[in-house]
Amino acid sequence: MINKIKVLIVDDSALVRQTLKEIISSDPELEVIGTAADPFFAARKMSEETPDVITLDIEMPRMDGLTFLRKIMSQHPIPVVIISSLTSRATEVGIKALEYGAVELITKPQLNTKEFLEESKIVICDAIKAAARSRIARRKIVAPPIVEPKHSADVILSKSANHKPFTTTDKVIAVGASTGGTEAIAKFLKDMPVDCPGIVIVQHMPEKFTTSFANRLNDICNITVKEAKNGDPVLPGHALIAPGNYHMLLKRSGAKYYVEVVQGPLVNRHRPSVDVLFRSTARFAAQNAIGVIMTGMGDDGARGLLEMKESGAYTIAQDESSCVVYGMPREAVKLNAAITVLPLSNIAEHVIKRYRAI
Repeated sequence: MINKIKVLIVDDSALVRQTLKEIISSDPELEVIGTAADPFFAARKMSEETPDVITLDIEMPRMDGLTFLRKIMSQHPIPVVIISSLTSRATEVGIKALEYGAVELITKPQLNTKEFLEESKIVICDAIKAAARSRIARRKIVAPPIVEPKHSADVILSKSANHKPFTTTDKVIAVGASTGGTEAIAKFLKDMPVDCPGIVIVQHMPEKFTTSFANRLNDICNITVKEAKNGDPVLPGHALIAPGNYHMLLKRSGAKYYVEVVQGPLVNRHRPSVDVLFRSTARFAAQNAIGVIMTGMGDDGARGLLEMKESGAYTIAQDESSCVVYGMPREAVKLNAAITVLPLSNIAEHVIKRYRAI
């Protein structure tokens, strides 16, 4: 038997607290040790028993979630999963929450939508497990067994062993990340020069939050960063972020790259999926591409990175010491999908040398 991950739920809605409690308690590896209507009640419960993970709403009475998050991280760091409604204000505050130390950011369940609840159960439980394994708590927890069926990238783009790309000299950089990826991607993009090849990125993040994420990156980076729209060209000195709840594929018209933004089923329990982006990059960019897989729980992107390598692309995995959660890069390394394994601080410099040598 393994020790269960102890979870404290903090949300001002009694209905949301009850729904989250049912969802979390249904996972045999998770245990809800309490619920709280606001941070003051939460602090009282934490004095009685310390949780392994806290799920935290943003907008609450008496003290907002962002203030409580900062207090937690400055006094007694505990992994926090932000579960928030997707209002315009909340998206901006949600990005701040990631900067302040939240491990994951997911949408609050929409209780009357059966399809959403079916998907959210897996997303919520996986997010809590990822948080518990993060370096904030420095715990070693047995990796959870995969018991739910997972779609592969085949449901979005079939694998074609005989596809031969058109000849082109244009380069492209494809990046995938999940837990801890917001800051890893920010570091990577801030180090990229304005003459870099076009960059396409999948970061596991809910719908609407990717808009704020892209806008924040655009403000702090020398290159131009935006949330991708269907048909956007992939241009030098520009980075496109896959929008939440949509897959993003790299395509090509003649010698020029563009992105296709589609919905479709979850792939590896995610939409957007890194595997989908990497497979399309392998097909349409091949040896003209560089693939980078960064921090995150699970295995999304590992097989796609291998396909990129097999197509002739240069592939990089972030090393364990610099990952918040060494999941996706570890799975890529196990598949021998990464040509090079590097700490986050060295990835951009290495990518620059590689694309200038291609």
